[in-house]
Amino acid sequence: MKRALIITYYWPPAGGPGVQRWLNFVKYFKEFEIEPVVYVPENPHYPLIDPSFEADVPNEIEVLKQPVNEPYKFAKLLSKKKTSQISSGIISEKKQSAVEKLLLWIRGNFFIPDARVGWVKPSVAFLKNYLSENTVDAIITTGPPHSLHLIGLQLQKDTKLPWLADFRDPWTTIHYHKSLRLTKASEKKHKKLEAEVLQSADLITVTSPTTKKEFQEITQKPIEVITNGYEIKKEITAELDAKFSFVHVGSLLSERNPVLLWEVLSELISEHSDFATDFQLTLAGTTSESVVQSIKQHGLGKNLNLLGYVSHSEALQLQHNAQVLLLLEIDRPETRAIIPGKLFEYLRAERPIVALGPKGSDIEQLISETESGWFFDCSEKDRLKAEILNLYSQYKNHALQVSSKNISQYSRRNLTKRMAEVVKRIVEST
Repeated sequence: MKRALIITYYWPPAGGPGVQRWLNFVKYFKEFEIEPVVYVPENPHYPLIDPSFEADVPNEIEVLKQPVNEPYKFAKLLSKKKTSQISSGIISEKKQSAVEKLLLWIRGNFFIPDARVGWVKPSVAFLKNYLSENTVDAIITTGPPHSLHLIGLQLQKDTKLPWLADFRDPWTTIHYHKSLRLTKASEKKHKKLEAEVLQSADLITVTSPTTKKEFQEITQKPIEVITNGYEIKKEITAELDAKFSFVHVGSLLSERNPVLLWEVLSELISEHSDFATDFQLTLAGTTSESVVQSIKQHGLGKNLNLLGYVSHSEALQLQHNAQVLLLLEIDRPETRAIIPGKLFEYLRAERPIVALGPKGSDIEQLISETESGWFFDCSEKDRLKAEILNLYSQYKNHALQVSSKNISQYSRRNLTKRMAEVVKRIVEST
């Protein structure tokens, strides 16, 4: 049995996708001869809370906690709403207020690589003391926030323990990085820290093939792609929506607004009276005001079912009940590496997926390999419209279904087996 110290910011009761990856690795690690010790903040600023995840924390594991000082509580004095949006990742590049520009400039240039950088030094001191009295075989850091990799970097230098750096998202190529209003000096510092982490870690794990390719231009260290996945807690009985429902689960940011889709749906509603009556657009999760306005401007207000944030269990049920599952990514080259965690839950629900994103997206490859749906880029309006009509025809004939293939490789348990093998590899090779 190997002991691994896992340093993560997101931990129950945090909600959203950030908490699920390592919560589930921890849940299954002991089956594969890894004993986890988890280090998390004691008083974090989580933009989303979901207490239901607390039931998934194994009772027997050791969880270490240390207070974290975060700037968001001070930023709220300027604008509580804008601070909440920025901490949730909702950054609009259009019509930014003076307050929003100021908050982004401060966030980007005073807190490098992110707003949790103040947790690095006290965490290193706390963990060095812990490691002087307790044995572990490997250190694991997961980001974002990428400040946590700086904890791993320093601990590796001081303890010589093998270190695995896990990237759930890219660092300097993430889509919102350019929105932080960075000075040239700040941008240079980001890239320097990114390179130092990538060139120092004994092994790097990423969640998409494109991120691996980007990192291979920076480091010669081994990189493994271990995607996110789906969890089987219990069987869910689907009760398909009576309406021809398009269901999107998760945050829908301003820059992720799929105007092409709204145009197509608007045309279909105008051209087909039955479609206008049957169609329903369900959005569950944080949705920016600009997206809602865009939907209404295209005449889809009467078809909109806006739920707001729902618990994870509710989200899973919505996915299983959907006639069609909607996956939306920002139409930019830098989002090609993003494979949203919900895609794997969509696969588990085994409902047809309609995905929109940039050309060359890793999403397209995954959907194609699993035969779970259709991917469209912004140039494919006619093809998108034709496919939605085809899906609607199947719905009317009570024959709307999909036969996904090879999805078991994305179960959390199978992915944990792969991660455990990686951890053992770096322990044995150092």
